[in-house]
Amino acid sequence: MKIDIQFCMNFKKIGIFLFLIFIAFISGFLANMYDIYPSEIKEFYIANENSNENSKVFETDTSSLIHVTNDISKNEIKNNLINHIWKQNTLPNNELSKIEKNISLDKYSELNNLESIDKLTIEMKHGVNSIVYLFKPSISNDELIIYHQGHRGDFIEGKETIAYFLEKNYSVIAFSMPLLGMNSQPVVDIPQFGKIKIQSHNQLELLETETFTPIKFFVEPIILTINYLEKNYDFNSYHMVGISGGGWTTTLAAAIDDRISQSFSVAGSYPMFLRSDTKNFGDYEQHNLELYKIANYLDLYVLASVGDDRKFIQIFNMHDPCCFGGTAFEEYEDDIIATVKTFDNGYFKVYLDDTHREHEISDHSLEIINNEIIS
Repeated sequence: MKIDIQFCMNFKKIGIFLFLIFIAFISGFLANMYDIYPSEIKEFYIANENSNENSKVFETDTSSLIHVTNDISKNEIKNNLINHIWKQNTLPNNELSKIEKNISLDKYSELNNLESIDKLTIEMKHGVNSIVYLFKPSISNDELIIYHQGHRGDFIEGKETIAYFLEKNYSVIAFSMPLLGMNSQPVVDIPQFGKIKIQSHNQLELLETETFTPIKFFVEPIILTINYLEKNYDFNSYHMVGISGGGWTTTLAAAIDDRISQSFSVAGSYPMFLRSDTKNFGDYEQHNLELYKIANYLDLYVLASVGDDRKFIQIFNMHDPCCFGGTAFEEYEDDIIATVKTFDNGYFKVYLDDTHREHEISDHSLEIINNEIIS
């Protein structure tokens, strides 16, 4: 028994000794890790330091950046936008390329209050097109929702949003962004570069010329579709709802077309001075210099807000894992509200959705949108 006790005591001492050596080794390893693996560890720490730096909001005189301050400047800047996008003084009025009535689609067949679906096709320059679905409810309130999907692709991604508004008796017409979803990705023969398959928005910059801007691909389908609806239906109002890139599209479309009464951009954009974080910088359309020289984001927010029976609502997801999360909008919110109030009519408001952690239009946001429309 004495031998066993002595053995156990010695074994315990050896174990403690080895454990202390292990701790010392790990401490030394961690202390020198930065120097042992400089190309990896340094990048990690630098990236984290930069992320903190990029999240900073630098002091900006927001009000000085707003140029839409009265009816004269409003009309001038809106006309300049139209002229820049279409190289003419009026919105386009050409006809839709194709209309297919009452198509059959299993993937939407279970939607409640759905009477029928029409398919509209808009063909544009360079073989770029837009495939649009008009969802017509069995019971209608004679109000139309223009729904615009973001960079995730096909507006099937917004099926729950479409279903929500159908159940509220709205007609819904759904769009995807250029090159995404069912829309074409054409091969374009560009004189300076040869034949290129255009698959991403950043590639659209290659199509820019003095007489053409690809920005039209984002908003022309909406304008032409509203033209068609005005001729063939009798809706009381047109409202627009977009998520992410669709929220950006909503902002620009509402800024240039007063027929869009109430517009709702969800996780759609920040002004440039809030885009130090590269994840918020966006694709070609979000930072196209020639466009934003005419009207910066603050100007677009005002343009989308003012006019008879018009309002522009921004909704941001507090914990958005993609982009435009948090409360940075507070830097400009009051200045936009104050500017809009100087006009005879118009309304601007921002909502913060902290009910989830996704890059989406949540159930809570849908209720906000519906309540704003019917208020």
